[in-house]
Amino acid sequence: MTEANDLAEAAASADPRIGLRAAVALRRLADALEVLQVDNARRQGWSWQEIADALDVTRQAVHKKHAGRAVPRQEG
Repeated sequence: MTEANDLAEAAASADPRIGLRAAVALRRLADALEVLQVDNARRQGWSWQEIADALDVTRQAVHKKHAGRAVPRQEG
């Protein structure tokens, strides 16, 4: 069984302790994925408005959350 399958199974658990831990893990995974893709978009020259539109948030919200972080250059 894969980690993703384990997480999906835990999220559907009738045990609140297991389900809530899965919710935390999913939130952390989603946050990490957002950082990865915002950095990817910035490396590709996307504007804050384009990123905000894709995330369905305001430009100000995405800029406040992500602008202070240096975007690593892509290898290669």
